[in-house]
Amino acid sequence: MPKMKTRKSVAKRFGVTGSGKIVRRHAFKGHLMLRKSPGQSRRLAGEEQVTGDYAREIRRNLPYAF
Repeated sequence: MPKMKTRKSVAKRFGVTGSGKIVRRHAFKGHLMLRKSPGQSRRLAGEEQVTGDYAREIRRNLPYAF
């Protein structure tokens, strides 16, 4: 059986923790940050866990990440 290919676009956007959870960045943090409130900036900081069917789809596109 040939090797499975990793979807590189998915690999650049999502990460996998040591325990196997999928994490992603928050949206709306890329630019135009001066007009956003400090509270919104803090809320958008850090990473968010991906759950549900969406996580299953990401796992399918990252065959060697788990």
